[in-house]
Amino acid sequence: MLSQKTIDLVKSTVPALEANGTTVTSTFYKMMFAAHPELLNIFNHVNQAQGRQQTALANTVLAAAKYIDKLETIVPVVNQIAHKHRGLGIKPEHYPIVGEFLLKAIKEVMGDAATDEIINAWAESYGAIAQVFIDIEHNMYESAEKQENGWLDFKEFEVVKKVKESNVITSFYLKAKDGKGVPTFIPGQYITVKVKIPTETYILNRQYSLSCAPGHDYFRISVKREADHDPNGKVSNYLHDFINEGDTLEISAPAGEFTLNEREDAPIALISGGVGLTPMMSMLEALANSGSKREVSYIHSARSEEFHAFKDAVLENISKLENGRVFFGYDKPLNKEGNHHFEGYITKSFLQNIVDENTVCYICGPVPFLKNIVTILQEIGLKDENIRYEFFGPAMNLTAETAAAK
Repeated sequence: MLSQKTIDLVKSTVPALEANGTTVTSTFYKMMFAAHPELLNIFNHVNQAQGRQQTALANTVLAAAKYIDKLETIVPVVNQIAHKHRGLGIKPEHYPIVGEFLLKAIKEVMGDAATDEIINAWAESYGAIAQVFIDIEHNMYESAEKQENGWLDFKEFEVVKKVKESNVITSFYLKAKDGKGVPTFIPGQYITVKVKIPTETYILNRQYSLSCAPGHDYFRISVKREADHDPNGKVSNYLHDFINEGDTLEISAPAGEFTLNEREDAPIALISGGVGLTPMMSMLEALANSGSKREVSYIHSARSEEFHAFKDAVLENISKLENGRVFFGYDKPLNKEGNHHFEGYITKSFLQNIVDENTVCYICGPVPFLKNIVTILQEIGLKDENIRYEFFGPAMNLTAETAAAK
């Protein structure tokens, strides 16, 4: 238990963190990587370069300071981050390193305002916060390893099939090289893929949603090719260009909490933009395989017909559902008279004819797409707990992420 004095001292730093949080976290990462470059084998370099990781950490540190006396309040955020940590292989021994350089960064940015008393209070509080992460992640590691066909950290899988799904999305079917099956997972979860690109100094890790339902003897990820010089595509484009059938990839066990709740019976809408359809494919297939009686609406927006992946698979799964319906739309359709239901962005007038305040909505796609859909759903009257979404990147506040992307 933290003393009231420690709690008060940490809370007193909230205004400074609100004003200088990203400066603190940027300084933290710079110092830590200078002293421990080996950690660059874990962290996403693109998120670092774009400032997304710094902003995400700043939001987390600020929340921890605000709720230091009620850490249970931030457990949902901790769980989301812990899934990513488990997928990346972050272990208890990393936390003292993080703590050391976080305190140094606070001291450097806050200057004389960061008295020894405040630094000591933050050190004590960081220990309590770190222990929350360590305990939750320990249980996640244990569950991943002890489940049937489970494993700890990373395991070698063979690419047994590579399929082009659209002009930018390619699927990779993965089977364990040791001949064992794959563990079950919850539709919507992701795996971490670890690759060593010959031209890169460090190992690169990327997390990709599983695009098939549980129950197969393989995993499937469906990866979007980015523009050749887009840093976001360094790993994805490497997979497209250099990883073929028979090659080996190291992957983590499935993780993530943007997942289908199959215990619910409310109407459900799966709403995706671009490659955001990958977790929706897993959810839709799972609903179809289970013979779900729920009202299921699948809504997907793509740039054009050439960019639309899995159309036939979606129609097949929808046909298996008693109450399934599908809506496709394109920003710039190649065929104006084609089989699509909307053009351009999804609008409120379109969406409110499909969902109501009782619909559970899962949303995945680029940040502007997410912002648009979440805003519309809020205007329609959906409760926050029925608006469920996933980012491509570190856990962040939606509003802050959208502002950072502009």
